[in-house]
Amino acid sequence: MANYFSSNFTLGILGGGQLGKMMLYETRKYDIKTAVLDPSAEAPCRIACDSFEQGDLMDFDTVYGFGKKVDLLTFEIENVNVEALKKLESEGKKVYPSSETLQKIQNKGIQKQFYKDHRIPTAAFRVFQNKNLLNEAIVRKELHFPFVWKSCTGGYDGKGVSIVRDAEDIIPLPDVECLAEKLIPFKNELAVIVARSPSGEVKTYPVVEMEFHPEANQVEYVICPARIDEAVAKKAREVAKNVSEAFKHVGLLAVEMFQTNEDEIIVNEVAPRPHNSGHHTIESSYTNQFEQHIRAILDLPLGKTESKVGGIMVNLVGAEGHTGEVVYKNIEKIMAMEGVTPHIYGKKETRPFRKMGHVTIVNEDISKARKIAAEVKKTIHVISKNDQ
Repeated sequence: MANYFSSNFTLGILGGGQLGKMMLYETRKYDIKTAVLDPSAEAPCRIACDSFEQGDLMDFDTVYGFGKKVDLLTFEIENVNVEALKKLESEGKKVYPSSETLQKIQNKGIQKQFYKDHRIPTAAFRVFQNKNLLNEAIVRKELHFPFVWKSCTGGYDGKGVSIVRDAEDIIPLPDVECLAEKLIPFKNELAVIVARSPSGEVKTYPVVEMEFHPEANQVEYVICPARIDEAVAKKAREVAKNVSEAFKHVGLLAVEMFQTNEDEIIVNEVAPRPHNSGHHTIESSYTNQFEQHIRAILDLPLGKTESKVGGIMVNLVGAEGHTGEVVYKNIEKIMAMEGVTPHIYGKKETRPFRKMGHVTIVNEDISKARKIAAEVKKTIHVISKNDQ
């Protein structure tokens, strides 16, 4: 095993956002040297890594040049130059998750086809190269309302996803490669995080349940354990494991799923990195997702995934009508509540619905935690200095 600890071994991270910042808590704990590449001079990671480079993650030369300087490369965002990763791998550089895994996931059309090819349950879909072809399929009655429209690339945090109920809803959609997916009636949106090491050790985290904001299409609450039958939870973890096996990824894979009205589990999409649905693990689990990602990519033994206590995560997003220098109004009031821990991501500017932080609420009783979470949501406001 390489000497990762208190040595010159350097872990490179592509992307310097909040996920990278929380990963760096763990590299600090283990004294693992880090380098980060991000396009923003104000990236949250800047304060916590050993060396920081500003540059475009989609630029071949920038990513390739950065990769040459580190011993192992990982990423906290999917929008990175895959060709540069491929070249680095061909020269013997370890990249986890691999360029092959990332390429299958970056484009939602390719990702969905992958599920179909591997008999992984997912909603029926069709891919269209542009809006014109989508409209033609509607005219020919090959596609029926309502359906879910997704941009094949570039979507995140609910952006690039729309429910299309009639022809009017298509007008504002961008003219890009997209997929139309059958709208599935479901009881719950669930997620399971799977950790996998190069040696093939695999562990799943308990199932979480996600409650969404009705307008922003962003997760408002992540609840662990999910309030579902044991049989459904078992099935969800099994499906997530099958998805992991199909991708043969290394690191973390967050598998988002729907529990249908008939209690079937169908896969919505995946993310090959630490994920919003695992933030609660920092306070509630024996091994948090960020430490687990580090363990997995370095081929160290995976940590215990069970929860120590029930956990709920609330996203802190910029309030509507507020843009500018951020202020966390009433943060001291939520810190006085039982079992509440805020995490501030270090983004200096707020704007409506921008993810600025999250709050974890831990409690032995998940229904009590949910009540406190609602209180947290009502109390704290992410506003701008000018609009106080």
